[in-house]
Amino acid sequence: MGETAQVDDGSQLEFDAVSAVGTALSGIAMAGLLVPVRQGIDDPVVLAALALAVVALGVFLGRRHGSLERSTGAPIAAVASLTVLLLSGYALNQGVTGSVGLPAVSGSFPLVLAAFLAAGGAVGMAVADYTGISSGGLKRRTAATASLALLGVVGLLSTYLVMFAVAAPVYLFVDELSQVLLTALSQISMAISTAIVAVGYLRLSGKDLSFIDLRMPTKRDVGWVVGGIVVLFGTLYGISLFLQLVGVENADHGTTEQAAQNPEILLVLVPAAILIIGPFEELLYRNVIQKSLYDVFSRGGAIVVGSVIFASVHTLAYGTAGIGAVVASLGVIFGLSLVLATIYERTENLLVPAAVHGVYNALLFANLYVTSV
Repeated sequence: MGETAQVDDGSQLEFDAVSAVGTALSGIAMAGLLVPVRQGIDDPVVLAALALAVVALGVFLGRRHGSLERSTGAPIAAVASLTVLLLSGYALNQGVTGSVGLPAVSGSFPLVLAAFLAAGGAVGMAVADYTGISSGGLKRRTAATASLALLGVVGLLSTYLVMFAVAAPVYLFVDELSQVLLTALSQISMAISTAIVAVGYLRLSGKDLSFIDLRMPTKRDVGWVVGGIVVLFGTLYGISLFLQLVGVENADHGTTEQAAQNPEILLVLVPAAILIIGPFEELLYRNVIQKSLYDVFSRGGAIVVGSVIFASVHTLAYGTAGIGAVVASLGVIFGLSLVLATIYERTENLLVPAAVHGVYNALLFANLYVTSV
């Protein structure tokens, strides 16, 4: 389906919507950085991000009014916006938020976060401009991304509903559930809810179970599993080393915090990683969401968009930390997801990324247990 990212129809394409949205997002990013600067924040990272946001805005305006060619303007806008994304994320991690009070509520909003999110959208618009996405194509891709992102959120939240249904009968026999038993029930609930959401979506979208890519693994698949585990750990090490070198701190997963207080739950999570977490997360986020994105994106585009969705739904898992640390952790998840998504795209066998994901998590949990006892 790679051609869908190049030309949507044989008719005359309209690019106004792409450049208009890119202009708006770049403007938001610029404003989100300009207000903190006007407030007196003179952090060089923020100033550099602001300058590049202005560049991106100028390029998108040039594209909209036809004064810049697509082959020249779109790459400049993409690089500038990507750099704004990285710099604003770094600023957030260093505690520069540019928060402003919200008059309607007793709280504040971090404008640098708005710049971060808008810059990410601007990167997408620059890529869409470069690949020749029409206005109609932009609408289809936006609708597909929103609906599948919602599916990912539903997959996450439905676990809590199923957990309530699964745990309620247990209270008939025990007065209080231990942390180990709660962990086991949560994993069972996750498997049930994810399967229900995945199969339910396939039914509603007119697909049958043949959409699920399950087949006996070949020797090639086994090689992908072994190599995938190595690459996944290598990616984790590389990203972690880079973050350490630039002084970026990330947040601990909620499970890590729970395990520090009760290491016994890891004895449940090690087998659950292989039997439940890997298979069912890959079923929903790779086989259902990523594969569905193939209908409107190129394979590469589906890998990136699917990984953004996968990383985003992990926000709650790191929610106890500050915004900057959460952003850094989600960046790590995004990088790891790109590896899993590529493995799935290359093998088209759900068992391969499920095994890589499961073994990876199991080894992390096992190491955490060894270091905790």
